[in-house]
Amino acid sequence: VQLVESGGGLVQPGGSLRLSCAASGFIFSIYSMGWYRQAPGKQRELVAIMPSIGTTNYADSVKGRFTISRDNTKNMVYLQMNSLKPEDTAVYYCNANIYSGIPGKNDYWGQGTQVTVSS
Repeated sequence: VQLVESGGGLVQPGGSLRLSCAASGFIFSIYSMGWYRQAPGKQRELVAIMPSIGTTNYADSVKGRFTISRDNTKNMVYLQMNSLKPEDTAVYYCNANIYSGIPGKNDYWGQGTQVTVSS
């Protein structure tokens, strides 16, 4: 299973970006897909997660500004980021919990995409 992200870049404060992540490979079932981020010198943190069953969750810091969505027909997850702030600057990682038939291996990560919010 591979996760490939796209859509990062440089944007001015108040601007918008849309991140995309595509899951490919031997996928039986996807339990959840989401986004995490890691700023320099900080721990990786949850941004948003959308389970196949259950409630979508957002970090308090992004509620009302970011929207996560999925296209289950394409095994893709998106993150629409609006009203971006400098403190949103980080490497954003796609994460998916996938049943691929490999015992003990359900958690997959993308390579990360840089988002920089600066004037």
